[in-house]
Amino acid sequence: MELMIVDDHPLFREGLKTIVNRDDKYTVVCEAGNGTDGIRLGKRHQPDIMLVDISMPGKNGIQMIRELKRSLPQTRFIIISMHSEADYIVEAFRAGASGYLIKESAAGSLMRGLDTVARGELFLDDALSQEVVFRLMQAKDEQSAGRDPYTTLTAREQEVLRLLAEGLSAKEVAAQLFVSPKTVENHRTNLMKKLGLHSTVELIRYAARLGLIDLDTWAI
Repeated sequence: MELMIVDDHPLFREGLKTIVNRDDKYTVVCEAGNGTDGIRLGKRHQPDIMLVDISMPGKNGIQMIRELKRSLPQTRFIIISMHSEADYIVEAFRAGASGYLIKESAAGSLMRGLDTVARGELFLDDALSQEVVFRLMQAKDEQSAGRDPYTTLTAREQEVLRLLAEGLSAKEVAAQLFVSPKTVENHRTNLMKKLGLHSTVELIRYAARLGLIDLDTWAI
């Protein structure tokens, strides 16, 4: 099976390739250092499995998976991340990931994860807590019941959400989207109401749970 690795740390990518190359079943055909290149090269090479980090320059891993799932429905995605919080893991599987590995345990679990996902099954790192399993089941129930509020946002509201969460002011968002600040404020009011959010801090944390931004960069 053909693999692609998307991670912004070259040494970590080399480590993954070293592990993968021990098994004849898998071949690394491509690698990328950010989500934007991951999307471009993923569409070109159409690998069977992609190993993806979450926190990267440009588009993060969860955004990348969401976009590629539409054009590469047969490709399976395994997140390999330093983040072990339930929110990140739930959003990764919601986006379309088939597996989730913690970086510190990747050396021992990678091949088992690859084999599991290659069989069409889901893989969850043994290091993850039972809370994650509970949250995943809860998220699945909510999604099947159509209660995922993010899906109710328009494409423009999703864009405004991401830019505001990145710390841009309404004026800066307006300049970037070529609209008026009043329009941005209207989008902000609408999306906050749809998501049940009441402050900028809540908006930032919500965006982080979706994987739209990295909460580690914020002191909140």
